[in-house]
Amino acid sequence: MIQRAKRRLAGMFVCALAGCAAGPDFKPPPAPEGPGFVPAGQLAEHTASAPMPGGDAQHFVEGLDIPGQWWALFQSPELNRLIEQALKNNPTLQAAQASLRQANENVAAQRGTLYPSVSANYQAERARSSAAEFGLPQQGSGYLYTLNSASVNVSYTLDAFGGVRREIEAMQAQADYARFALEASYLTLTANVVTAAIAEGSLRAQIAATEDIARAQQMQLDITRLRVNAGGASRADVLQQQATLQATLATLPPLRTQLAQQRNLLSTYVGSLPADYAGAEFHLDSLSLPTDLPVSLPSKFVEQRPDVRQYSALLHQATAQIGVATANLMPQLTLTGSYGGAAVKFADMFSPSSIVWRLAASVTQPIFKGGQLVHERRAAVAAAQEAAANYKATVLVAFRNVSDSLYALQGDADALAAETTAERSAAGSLELVQAQYKAGGTSFLQVLTAQQIYQSAAVALVKARAQRYADTAALFQALGGGWWNRADIAANSTASP
Repeated sequence: MIQRAKRRLAGMFVCALAGCAAGPDFKPPPAPEGPGFVPAGQLAEHTASAPMPGGDAQHFVEGLDIPGQWWALFQSPELNRLIEQALKNNPTLQAAQASLRQANENVAAQRGTLYPSVSANYQAERARSSAAEFGLPQQGSGYLYTLNSASVNVSYTLDAFGGVRREIEAMQAQADYARFALEASYLTLTANVVTAAIAEGSLRAQIAATEDIARAQQMQLDITRLRVNAGGASRADVLQQQATLQATLATLPPLRTQLAQQRNLLSTYVGSLPADYAGAEFHLDSLSLPTDLPVSLPSKFVEQRPDVRQYSALLHQATAQIGVATANLMPQLTLTGSYGGAAVKFADMFSPSSIVWRLAASVTQPIFKGGQLVHERRAAVAAAQEAAANYKATVLVAFRNVSDSLYALQGDADALAAETTAERSAAGSLELVQAQYKAGGTSFLQVLTAQQIYQSAAVALVKARAQRYADTAALFQALGGGWWNRADIAANSTASP
């Protein structure tokens, strides 16, 4: 037992002399080795197309890099200007930037613990003493004197087992977390602005389609009234058409409310009060649909997602804390020293006879703390295991996000093609039924049915078109948004995928 303890102690000091750091060294978890984001054969090379603006087929290009300003692929100068304003003024983004600066300063401050602590001290004392204090007979009124003393004090705790270095490593990992939290904030903000702009364009298109339908229904109401006067229709037909028209008009106020709220949301993103917001009006026709879509390689994907990098940094921090807790179990060696002078006269303070100095070394080895240090290390190990599990869960969610977006884009394209056909068929059917009714060849009930079918098809077509734009933005967000190609952020950190 004694020999084993001696060997262990000798090993610890050899490690200390060699500059070893206690605890495990962090190694980033390996990237998943899966073949892709969806099962083989379930992702076509391109999507379906539809004969309308925004209906082009989209191609999935494996390994295609993502531009730093991916939103520029929608070819909207208004959108580019709005995102530029949001990146400049958004308070959430400013908070993330301040958090990163704070974390970097904390790392720099912690690095200072690697160096000796040096302080200077000067003291001037005027005192009166009695001879009795020195065991001498009392004489006169005592002794009156002045004492000047000055010294430089040095204290250094030797980081023999790397506890300080592990603490710096942990704080650097925390700074990395703040770095990728900032990247995640950039990505979320830009994606939210794009999605909100698309939603605004969708609402404007729905309002325009509903107003067109209401105008057509008003014209049909006028025709029905003329037929009533001519004896070709009944008063009930007029009431039914009025009810249909009013039902259509009743859908406009909620749409306009949603549009106003969407504008308010955009004002928040750009750091503006709703009453002061004067952003451009967005329309779906002002946006171009990106046709070449990137599909990152799974082996590189985990390096591109800011949230995955965040949890990797947390795992790194937790791993380093194991080393800190381990080093706390080891001896702590502290060196101290002081050099100075003490004299009655200031001019004599640094004369050879007034020089005073002191050197000291101390070793502190924890022996008994009620199991505190042991349990702290076990807690650090458990925290690292928790961080590893959270990292794995984040990777799984990230892969699911991309898979969901790829499936959604294929479904959106199919839905848009179907809605385009449905809208055109409904429009043709309505036009035919209206002509037949005007000529007295069909019933008014058929006109009402055709109107309702066309109204539903027209609004559904707008929503399907907008959904395709929104899911395209969601794919860029799910893939990480190309932050590694952003020069304006790269200047703040050396991190890269």
